[in-house]
Amino acid sequence: MDWKEGCGSVVLLNNVFFFLTRDHVQAMQERKALHTLLAKRQEDLPPRKMKDSYLEVILPLGSQPEIREKYLNVHNSVRFGRILEDLDSLGVLICYTHTKQEMQPRSPLSIVTALVDKINLCQKIIHPDCDIKFTGNVSWVGKTSMEVKMHMLQLHDGDYSPVLDATFVMVARDPENKRPAFVNPLIPESPEEEEIFKQGELNKLKRIDFNTASLLKMAPTAEERNIVHDIFLNTLDTRTVSFQSRKLPPNAVWMEDAKLKGLQICHPEERNIFNRIFGGFLMRKAFELGWAIACSYGGSRPFIVSVDDIMFQKPVEVGSLLLLSGQVCYTENNYIQIRVHTEVYNANTRENHTTNVFHFTFVSENEVPQVVPKTYGESMLYLDGKRHFTAVMKEI
Repeated sequence: MDWKEGCGSVVLLNNVFFFLTRDHVQAMQERKALHTLLAKRQEDLPPRKMKDSYLEVILPLGSQPEIREKYLNVHNSVRFGRILEDLDSLGVLICYTHTKQEMQPRSPLSIVTALVDKINLCQKIIHPDCDIKFTGNVSWVGKTSMEVKMHMLQLHDGDYSPVLDATFVMVARDPENKRPAFVNPLIPESPEEEEIFKQGELNKLKRIDFNTASLLKMAPTAEERNIVHDIFLNTLDTRTVSFQSRKLPPNAVWMEDAKLKGLQICHPEERNIFNRIFGGFLMRKAFELGWAIACSYGGSRPFIVSVDDIMFQKPVEVGSLLLLSGQVCYTENNYIQIRVHTEVYNANTRENHTTNVFHFTFVSENEVPQVVPKTYGESMLYLDGKRHFTAVMKEI
């Protein structure tokens, strides 16, 4: 597919594509009037083609050096957390492009990120002095949800080389972000597009199967039970005849000693038009905690390999206390699987509510110690981490 002809590039600056700073209360009042523009049925909306939502976005790190500082890390490469923010913004913009109605000056839809299905990288280092190009389009559509496929490339010696591929799932809501809203259907035009669309449907079914088999709902498989029991036997202290006496194997770390926590006060600076915290900001904070854990655990600089299965379960309100808990949950050779759990704390009710669970796969420069669970709960974390790691390795 070559949709580049006639497609204008958009310069991305400061992670802002289309939202302007304005009074949020007034903005929400104005959006209430847009309810009348919502479609009553999906059949009432004109079908779209994949090329209709295709966008190219340039991040001019090479041609505009003044914006590099925001993206630079201490290793003189690009901060991946900033890239996560940009991908999230681009995914939303692509969906607004897919659902744009020519006769409507403003969209009645509220597009929000529901899930980051996967982000797989093919380059370890993203250079801070070369332009980056993002491309993407809607690849599958349900009734109220859209799958977006995005690609990131970086300019080297006059050519753009692939850096990563990303798949996000976005959902459409009403103007006040309270109820689902219908989106334009998607019509594949070629056998290649039909295959892409079919893959989107398969991705949806895989997510359902993965969720159904969750260790929070189902017992481990027979093979997984054997893995847990082998770990238990290998950590028993043979000098005693006790199930409670445990001994750490050589070059290993107890899982309880492989975690870090963080706290973030959610200021208005990071809010979207609905007065909630921008999803890309949450991803950046979770990634940076995950990177810090991988760095301290492996004892050397880690590189991100994959991000997968980020579910946005609850919105984060402005003023919330965001609690982040990161954990090494599986290791293999020089790979480290990290799980970051985020929750908001309500100071008035003194209750915690889970907002997100993030899964990151890092590779370290050196072989890392084996992480070893001690309790049954930690064993389930270990098996869940192993499942995610195995799925990532199949992908890449």
